Amino acid sequence: MTSPLVDSWRLKIQHKSGFDYAGPVLSSYNEARMWPRNETHQAVLDARVEVWPPARTYRYEDYWGTVVTAFDVHAQHEALTVTATSTVETLPPGDLIETGEGASWDDLARPESVDRWYELLVGSPRTRMNAELTAIAADIRAAHATPHAAALAVCEFVRGEVTYQPGSTGVQSDARHAWELRKGVCQDISHLTVGLLRAMGLPARYVSGYLHPSPTAAIGDSVVGQSHAWVEWWVGRWTANDPTNGIPVGERHVVVGRGREYGDVPPLKGVYAGPGATGQDVEVTITRLR
Repeated sequence: MTSPLVDSWRLKIQHKSGFDYAGPVLSSYNEARMWPRNETHQAVLDARVEVWPPARTYRYEDYWGTVVTAFDVHAQHEALTVTATSTVETLPPGDLIETGEGASWDDLARPESVDRWYELLVGSPRTRMNAELTAIAADIRAAHATPHAAALAVCEFVRGEVTYQPGSTGVQSDARHAWELRKGVCQDISHLTVGLLRAMGLPARYVSGYLHPSPTAAIGDSVVGQSHAWVEWWVGRWTANDPTNGIPVGERHVVVGRGREYGDVPPLKGVYAGPGATGQDVEVTITRLR
Protein backbone atom coordinates (compact mmCIF):
# COMPACT_ATOMS: atom_id res chain seq x y z
CA MET A 1 0.00 0.00 0.00
CA THR A 2 2.99 2.28 -0.13
CA SER A 3 2.81 2.68 -3.91
CA PRO A 4 -0.05 4.56 -5.65
CA LEU A 5 -3.06 2.40 -6.43
CA VAL A 6 -5.68 3.36 -8.99
CA ASP A 7 -8.63 2.51 -6.79
CA SER A 8 -7.20 3.65 -3.48
CA TRP A 9 -8.25 6.81 -1.67
CA ARG A 10 -6.10 9.02 0.51
CA LEU A 11 -8.07 10.72 3.26
CA LYS A 12 -7.07 13.40 5.74
CA ILE A 13 -9.20 13.31 8.87
CA GLN A 14 -9.39 15.91 11.62
CA HIS A 15 -11.47 14.86 14.61
CA LYS A 16 -11.93 17.45 17.33
CA SER A 17 -13.71 16.51 20.53
CA GLY A 18 -13.84 17.77 24.08
CA PHE A 19 -15.81 18.77 27.15
CA ASP A 20 -17.01 22.07 28.57
CA TYR A 21 -17.36 22.19 32.35
CA ALA A 22 -19.61 24.26 34.59
CA GLY A 23 -16.59 25.58 36.48
CA PRO A 24 -12.89 24.93 37.10
CA VAL A 25 -11.77 21.31 36.97
CA LEU A 26 -8.74 20.53 39.12
CA SER A 27 -7.59 17.38 37.32
CA SER A 28 -8.76 14.93 34.69
CA TYR A 29 -7.69 11.49 33.48
CA ASN A 30 -8.56 10.69 29.88
CA GLU A 31 -8.38 8.18 27.04
CA ALA A 32 -8.81 9.00 23.35
CA ARG A 33 -9.45 6.35 20.70
CA MET A 34 -9.00 8.42 17.54
CA TRP A 35 -5.83 6.91 16.05
CA PRO A 36 -6.57 4.83 12.92
CA ARG A 37 -5.19 1.32 12.61
CA ASN A 38 -2.63 -0.05 10.18
CA GLU A 39 -4.10 -3.15 8.59
CA THR A 40 -4.73 -4.94 5.31
CA HIS A 41 -7.12 -2.45 3.74
CA GLN A 42 -5.70 0.77 5.12
CA ALA A 43 -2.31 2.30 5.85
CA VAL A 44 -1.77 5.17 8.28
CA LEU A 45 0.66 7.57 6.63
CA ASP A 46 0.61 10.15 9.41
CA ALA A 47 -1.20 10.61 12.72
CA ARG A 48 -1.04 12.79 15.80
CA VAL A 49 -3.22 13.60 18.79
CA GLU A 50 -2.98 17.05 20.42
CA VAL A 51 -4.46 18.02 23.77
CA TRP A 52 -5.47 21.38 25.26
CA PRO A 53 -4.62 22.26 27.99
CA PRO A 54 -1.22 20.79 27.09
CA ALA A 55 -0.51 17.40 28.59
CA ARG A 56 1.98 14.61 28.12
CA THR A 57 0.43 11.74 26.19
CA TYR A 58 1.37 8.10 25.81
CA ARG A 59 0.00 5.42 23.50
CA TYR A 60 -0.76 1.75 23.91
CA GLU A 61 -3.00 -0.90 22.34
CA ASP A 62 -5.93 -1.99 24.47
CA TYR A 63 -7.30 -5.53 24.86
CA TRP A 64 -9.18 -5.29 21.56
CA GLY A 65 -6.23 -3.91 19.60
CA THR A 66 -7.34 -0.28 19.47
CA VAL A 67 -4.67 2.41 19.78
CA VAL A 68 -5.34 4.47 22.93
CA THR A 69 -3.87 7.90 23.58
CA ALA A 70 -3.90 8.38 27.37
CA PHE A 71 -3.21 11.62 29.20
CA ASP A 72 -3.75 13.39 32.52
CA VAL A 73 -4.38 17.11 32.93
CA HIS A 74 -3.47 18.51 36.35
CA ALA A 75 -3.65 22.21 35.51
CA GLN A 76 -6.95 23.89 36.42
CA HIS A 77 -9.17 24.05 33.33
CA GLU A 78 -12.79 24.77 32.37
CA ALA A 79 -12.67 22.99 29.01
CA LEU A 80 -10.80 20.09 27.45
CA THR A 81 -10.10 19.72 23.73
CA VAL A 82 -8.55 16.79 21.90
CA THR A 83 -7.69 17.08 18.22
CA ALA A 84 -6.68 14.00 16.23
CA THR A 85 -5.30 14.50 12.73
CA SER A 86 -4.44 11.59 10.46
CA THR A 87 -3.76 10.76 6.83
CA VAL A 88 -4.86 7.30 5.75
CA GLU A 89 -4.71 5.40 2.47
CA THR A 90 -7.68 3.09 1.98
CA LEU A 91 -8.71 0.38 -0.46
CA PRO A 92 -12.09 -0.60 -1.92
CA PRO A 93 -13.64 -3.92 -0.91
CA GLY A 94 -11.83 -6.45 -3.06
CA ASP A 95 -12.24 -9.78 -1.30
CA LEU A 96 -15.96 -10.16 -0.70
CA ILE A 97 -17.28 -13.59 0.24
CA GLU A 98 -20.07 -15.04 -1.89
CA THR A 99 -23.32 -15.81 -0.07
CA GLY A 100 -22.78 -19.57 -0.33
CA GLU A 101 -19.19 -19.45 0.88
CA GLY A 102 -17.53 -19.29 4.28
CA ALA A 103 -17.86 -21.42 7.38
CA SER A 104 -20.95 -23.59 7.82
CA TRP A 105 -23.37 -23.54 10.73
CA ASP A 106 -21.75 -26.77 11.95
CA ASP A 107 -18.31 -25.14 11.79
CA LEU A 108 -19.45 -22.26 13.99
CA ALA A 109 -21.07 -24.64 16.49
CA ARG A 110 -17.87 -26.63 17.09
CA PRO A 111 -16.59 -26.26 20.68
CA GLU A 112 -13.22 -24.92 19.56
CA SER A 113 -14.92 -22.18 17.53
CA VAL A 114 -17.29 -21.24 20.34
CA ASP A 115 -14.40 -21.16 22.81
CA ARG A 116 -12.23 -19.05 20.51
CA TRP A 117 -14.88 -16.39 19.90
CA TYR A 118 -16.88 -16.65 23.11
CA GLU A 119 -16.57 -12.95 24.02
CA LEU A 120 -17.99 -12.03 20.61
CA LEU A 121 -20.88 -14.48 20.83
CA VAL A 122 -22.47 -13.34 24.09
CA GLY A 123 -24.53 -10.22 24.59
CA SER A 124 -23.11 -6.99 25.97
CA PRO A 125 -25.09 -4.15 27.60
CA ARG A 126 -25.88 -2.39 24.31
CA THR A 127 -26.34 -5.50 22.13
CA ARG A 128 -28.60 -7.71 24.25
CA MET A 129 -31.73 -9.06 22.61
CA ASN A 130 -35.30 -9.48 23.85
CA ALA A 131 -37.59 -12.42 23.07
CA GLU A 132 -38.93 -10.80 19.89
CA LEU A 133 -35.47 -10.11 18.47
CA THR A 134 -34.21 -13.56 19.44
CA ALA A 135 -37.11 -15.10 17.50
CA ILE A 136 -36.37 -12.89 14.48
CA ALA A 137 -32.74 -14.04 14.55
CA ALA A 138 -33.85 -17.68 14.63
CA ASP A 139 -36.17 -17.15 11.64
CA ILE A 140 -33.44 -15.49 9.58
CA ARG A 141 -30.99 -18.24 10.43
CA ALA A 142 -33.47 -20.96 9.46
CA ALA A 143 -34.07 -19.31 6.09
CA HIS A 144 -30.44 -19.33 4.98
CA ALA A 145 -28.13 -22.23 4.26
CA THR A 146 -24.91 -20.47 5.24
CA PRO A 147 -23.99 -18.12 8.09
CA HIS A 148 -22.65 -15.53 5.63
CA ALA A 149 -25.91 -15.42 3.70
CA ALA A 150 -27.81 -15.06 6.98
CA ALA A 151 -25.49 -12.24 8.10
CA LEU A 152 -26.10 -10.29 4.90
CA ALA A 153 -29.83 -10.84 5.37
CA VAL A 154 -29.60 -9.43 8.91
CA CYS A 155 -27.91 -6.26 7.60
CA GLU A 156 -30.65 -5.86 4.99
CA PHE A 157 -33.37 -6.53 7.56
CA VAL A 158 -32.08 -3.97 10.07
CA ARG A 159 -31.64 -1.33 7.39
CA GLY A 160 -35.20 -1.92 6.21
CA GLU A 161 -36.72 -1.77 9.69
CA VAL A 162 -34.73 0.95 11.48
CA THR A 163 -34.58 4.46 10.05
CA TYR A 164 -31.33 6.35 10.31
CA GLN A 165 -32.20 9.58 12.12
CA PRO A 166 -29.43 11.73 13.63
CA GLY A 167 -30.20 12.96 17.13
CA SER A 168 -32.89 10.36 17.79
CA THR A 169 -30.82 8.53 20.43
CA GLY A 170 -27.74 9.08 22.60
CA VAL A 171 -24.55 7.14 23.24
CA GLN A 172 -26.20 5.25 26.12
CA SER A 173 -28.90 3.84 23.83
CA ASP A 174 -29.01 0.11 23.16
CA ALA A 175 -30.24 -2.27 20.47
CA ARG A 176 -33.60 -2.95 22.09
CA HIS A 177 -34.37 0.77 22.46
CA ALA A 178 -33.54 1.40 18.80
CA TRP A 179 -35.77 -1.51 17.81
CA GLU A 180 -38.68 -0.16 19.82
CA LEU A 181 -38.26 3.30 18.29
CA ARG A 182 -37.55 1.88 14.81
CA LYS A 183 -34.99 4.67 14.44
CA GLY A 184 -31.50 5.51 15.59
CA VAL A 185 -27.99 6.47 14.53
CA CYS A 186 -25.23 4.30 13.10
CA GLN A 187 -24.21 3.11 16.58
CA ASP A 188 -27.75 1.84 17.26
CA ILE A 189 -28.05 0.16 13.87
CA SER A 190 -24.69 -1.54 14.41
CA HIS A 191 -25.58 -2.63 17.94
CA LEU A 192 -28.83 -4.17 16.71
CA THR A 193 -27.07 -5.92 13.84
CA VAL A 194 -24.33 -7.30 16.10
CA GLY A 195 -26.93 -8.53 18.60
CA LEU A 196 -28.90 -10.39 15.92
CA LEU A 197 -25.75 -11.94 14.48
CA ARG A 198 -24.67 -13.20 17.88
CA ALA A 199 -28.16 -14.54 18.57
CA MET A 200 -27.78 -16.65 15.41
CA GLY A 201 -24.44 -18.03 16.61
CA LEU A 202 -22.13 -15.82 14.53
CA PRO A 203 -19.12 -14.17 16.20
CA ALA A 204 -19.65 -10.45 15.58
CA ARG A 205 -17.89 -7.27 16.55
CA TYR A 206 -18.62 -3.56 16.53
CA VAL A 207 -16.29 -1.35 14.50
CA SER A 208 -15.69 2.33 15.18
CA GLY A 209 -14.13 4.72 12.69
CA TYR A 210 -14.92 7.34 10.08
CA LEU A 211 -16.91 7.50 6.86
CA HIS A 212 -16.44 9.96 4.03
CA PRO A 213 -20.05 10.89 3.18
CA SER A 214 -19.67 11.15 -0.61
CA PRO A 215 -18.73 8.32 -3.01
CA THR A 216 -18.01 10.95 -5.70
CA ALA A 217 -15.90 13.24 -3.52
CA ALA A 218 -13.75 15.74 -5.39
CA ILE A 219 -10.06 15.64 -4.59
CA GLY A 220 -9.09 18.53 -2.34
CA ASP A 221 -12.55 19.34 -1.04
CA SER A 222 -13.05 19.29 2.72
CA VAL A 223 -16.43 18.07 3.95
CA VAL A 224 -18.11 17.63 7.28
CA GLY A 225 -17.68 13.94 8.00
CA GLN A 226 -18.72 11.85 10.92
CA SER A 227 -17.63 9.29 13.41
CA HIS A 228 -19.17 6.11 12.14
CA ALA A 229 -19.87 2.53 13.18
CA TRP A 230 -20.35 -0.71 11.27
CA VAL A 231 -20.06 -4.45 11.87
CA GLU A 232 -17.88 -7.46 11.15
CA TRP A 233 -18.67 -11.15 11.47
CA TRP A 234 -16.52 -14.27 11.36
CA VAL A 235 -17.26 -17.03 8.85
CA GLY A 236 -13.80 -18.56 8.57
CA ARG A 237 -12.40 -15.04 8.30
CA TRP A 238 -13.69 -11.62 9.23
CA THR A 239 -15.88 -9.78 6.74
CA ALA A 240 -17.31 -6.28 7.12
CA ASN A 241 -20.53 -4.53 6.19
CA ASP A 242 -22.01 -1.08 6.82
CA PRO A 243 -25.67 -1.77 7.64
CA THR A 244 -26.52 1.92 8.03
CA ASN A 245 -25.72 2.56 4.38
CA GLY A 246 -26.25 -0.92 2.97
CA ILE A 247 -22.75 -1.20 1.50
CA PRO A 248 -19.58 -3.24 1.94
CA VAL A 249 -16.83 -1.49 3.86
CA GLY A 250 -14.40 0.08 1.42
CA GLU A 251 -12.35 3.10 0.46
CA ARG A 252 -14.63 5.61 2.22
CA HIS A 253 -14.28 3.86 5.60
CA VAL A 254 -11.41 4.30 8.05
CA VAL A 255 -11.11 1.84 10.95
CA VAL A 256 -10.14 3.17 14.38
CA GLY A 257 -11.10 0.32 16.69
CA ARG A 258 -13.14 -2.79 17.33
CA GLY A 259 -14.87 -4.30 20.33
CA ARG A 260 -18.07 -5.85 21.60
CA GLU A 261 -19.94 -2.53 21.41
CA TYR A 262 -19.53 1.24 21.64
CA GLY A 263 -18.47 1.00 25.28
CA ASP A 264 -15.22 -0.68 24.18
CA VAL A 265 -14.28 2.02 21.65
CA PRO A 266 -15.56 5.49 22.70
CA PRO A 267 -13.57 8.24 20.94
CA LEU A 268 -13.03 10.12 24.21
CA LYS A 269 -13.73 9.24 27.81
CA GLY A 270 -12.33 10.14 31.19
CA VAL A 271 -12.88 11.00 34.83
CA TYR A 272 -12.25 14.31 36.54
CA ALA A 273 -12.50 16.21 39.81
CA GLY A 274 -14.76 19.24 39.63
CA PRO A 275 -18.25 20.42 38.60
CA GLY A 276 -20.40 18.67 36.03
CA ALA A 277 -19.83 18.81 32.28
CA THR A 278 -22.18 21.10 30.36
CA GLY A 279 -21.69 19.40 27.01
CA GLN A 280 -19.44 17.60 24.57
CA ASP A 281 -18.47 19.11 21.24
CA VAL A 282 -17.55 16.90 18.28
CA GLU A 283 -16.36 18.05 14.88
CA VAL A 284 -15.04 15.80 12.10
CA THR A 285 -13.61 17.15 8.85
CA ILE A 286 -12.55 14.78 6.06
CA THR A 287 -10.61 15.74 2.95
CA ARG A 288 -9.98 13.44 0.02
CA LEU A 289 -6.36 13.96 -1.01
CA ARG A 290 -6.36 11.37 -3.77
